[in-house]
Amino acid sequence: MGIILNNISKIFVNEQDKKTHYAIKQINLNIPTGELVSLLGPSGCGKSTILHIIAGLLTATEGTIFFHGKEVTHLPPEKRGVGLVFQNYSLYPHMTVRQNIMFPLQNLKMPKEQIKEEVEKISVLTSIEEYLDKKPSALSGGQQQRVAIARALIKNPKVLLLDEPLSNLDTRLRIRMRGEIRRIQKKTKITAIFVTHDQEEAMSISDKIYVMNKQQIQQQDIPLNIYNNPSNLFVASFLGSPQISIFNGKIFKGKLYIGSCIIVTDHKWQNINKEVYIAIRPEGYIATKKNGILEVEGIAIENIGREVFLLAKHPEAVYHNFQILIPSEQQDNIDLANVNKKRFTFNIQKDKFFLFDKKEGNRIF
Repeated sequence: MGIILNNISKIFVNEQDKKTHYAIKQINLNIPTGELVSLLGPSGCGKSTILHIIAGLLTATEGTIFFHGKEVTHLPPEKRGVGLVFQNYSLYPHMTVRQNIMFPLQNLKMPKEQIKEEVEKISVLTSIEEYLDKKPSALSGGQQQRVAIARALIKNPKVLLLDEPLSNLDTRLRIRMRGEIRRIQKKTKITAIFVTHDQEEAMSISDKIYVMNKQQIQQQDIPLNIYNNPSNLFVASFLGSPQISIFNGKIFKGKLYIGSCIIVTDHKWQNINKEVYIAIRPEGYIATKKNGILEVEGIAIENIGREVFLLAKHPEAVYHNFQILIPSEQQDNIDLANVNKKRFTFNIQKDKFFLFDKKEGNRIF
């Protein structure tokens, strides 16, 4: 295996009141050699702390770390064979691109001809050959990020760590650069960890995603499995754009209710009397001309590219309003003109909604 973290925790002590708190708690990762995985979660959940512990910039309070079968828990950063790419690029402004890339090799006292050869190879891999004699200030954000990746890879590290590397780029450039990162990772077959708060980035770039919240891993799986089978309410809410709609619901005598609407009947629930959260993906609604099982009130129509969404509300919705995808083949079933305060009825696809426990938020169906 490439990278293994066993029960890694990091505890910090508040200098003022001397109270301790977990930055991360009992983290377990198992990343095969050559895979790119993402640590996905909101700010403050512990993603970057994990990266810094893997790099050796922070020491874990508990647990062990292995690279390719060798324990590195107490190895200093320079002996771990790790390449780091940060959000702010960290390029030397007074140096050319060539000098920035070759700097780590000069510190290793590598022969000049070998350095030149290595720089040429890595510049071709990262598509920056034409910028080698320019200063960082003459480059775009995406070009600077490629230089940062080239510098991280120049020492042929075993592991590549990317900490929010695309956050400073505009949307179009971010999409292009995540494709570039994936191409470079596949070409080099390096084991890589990509930290992000952007679920679209994680879904598009990863072999596997570790979803984090409150200093712990909530779920780990391939991207599509996490989207289709979220383990708890947080994961269901965090992944998906537009966001999943959540309703107060109830299971009673074999029937699932949103308000007075019966969403589904299941004999397995015959002896259950329980309040739940019902979460429905935007694509889980089926527009009907009449006799749908769920009635909502329209607010507005939102056109996002070729897709049409109905912005709607319902008295049992947890959030004030939510979005419903109206596919082109269903648009004849719904009057999209002047939707404000109109009533619409929908059926619900059985594989596009989930039930969660109201107290803990864990998945129950």
